[in-house]
Amino acid sequence: MYRDRIVITGIGLTSPLGNNLAEMRQNLLDVKPNIQEMDIRYMGMTPAGICDFEQTRYMNRRQLRVATRAGSISVYCAHEALVDSGLALGELDKERIGIYLGITEHGNVETENEVYNISQFDYDVKFWTHHHNPRTVANSPAGEVSINMGITGPHYTIGAACAAGNAGLIQGMQMLQLGEVDIALTGGVSESIRSFGIFAGFKSQGALANHEDPNKASRPFDKDRSGIVVSEGGCVYVLERLESALARGATIHAEIIGHAINSDAKDHVLPDAGQQAVCMQKALKSAGLKPDEVDIVSTHATSTPQGDIQECLAINEVFGESKSTYVNNTKSYIGHAMGAAGALELAGNIPSFKDNRIHPTINIDNLDPECEIPNLVMNKPVDVDSVDIILNNSFGMLGINSSLILKKYIG
Repeated sequence: MYRDRIVITGIGLTSPLGNNLAEMRQNLLDVKPNIQEMDIRYMGMTPAGICDFEQTRYMNRRQLRVATRAGSISVYCAHEALVDSGLALGELDKERIGIYLGITEHGNVETENEVYNISQFDYDVKFWTHHHNPRTVANSPAGEVSINMGITGPHYTIGAACAAGNAGLIQGMQMLQLGEVDIALTGGVSESIRSFGIFAGFKSQGALANHEDPNKASRPFDKDRSGIVVSEGGCVYVLERLESALARGATIHAEIIGHAINSDAKDHVLPDAGQQAVCMQKALKSAGLKPDEVDIVSTHATSTPQGDIQECLAINEVFGESKSTYVNNTKSYIGHAMGAAGALELAGNIPSFKDNRIHPTINIDNLDPECEIPNLVMNKPVDVDSVDIILNNSFGMLGINSSLILKKYIG
């Protein structure tokens, strides 16, 4: 059990389903996905999850010219999370705020674009931007949030592939428990749709989704799934110690009660069901829970043929005997937001603590027999008596696994 109780008091996000949690949640319950076609350099029109947020709400146009796309997403989400928390930045000790943002990759977008741009000028480097280095260092985009908000506490990004959203939250929680900070801005962000290499890499692996209807391209667990829909997005959380949140009368979205991160140590791409199961079991142990006490398992499933099967094997190993655990997926609506995936998918499920509704996995027309899971919520929401515990899975390349457990806070 944890020494200090850590709670979520603010959530700021941008996703293909909207630019705040209420909007995203409504679209999940109304079964309204939003995948569009995007013209990808050298590849043509390709399904993608695209965000449309007000970039100039917290950054002026000059700042945006210097910033990265991931940085502008991070700044927007961080500000929105603080607004949601009821905290006023000007009244806080900025030395005691930490910024911990998970990300899959960073710098690819800027480097690819700059190489392409100077190719139009016979590769004359005088046309190479002098903003390249700060845009591509590993502590961006967390550093962009620090500069924008004047936060002088620690900032860094957590490179954890597609487990990065969970990893960011876990890092923020741990820094609060260590007493290093009093407020943590944490979560995950992604600019992946701006990178030709991401799309080309998945296509060369045979893992890039395609469908005549882009809204049906992402179809985890369906027998006809063809691969990943690449998406962008971000979700930043405000984390505090419980006593701090109570002292100021904050609204508490949820309490973090368990977590685990482990590794497959086997393959660069193919996940391992055994180690994913171990990760979930360790998270349950850290929370002091049995599997049948979990109400929702939010799956990582990316709509790849083998990846979905491996996670289903792991879930069946851990939760196969549970009659009360429901399983869902959010990527079927928004695609795979990479470094932001875990944080966004967790956010989409948090309102279940209040409305007792579980949004479904959609686009399952023909369930793959190898992906059969007890209580898989398919194609329409399920209403339940109560949601008290959510386990959020987020797994990534090079075999990194993460599971995070939230509990409904009852004062």
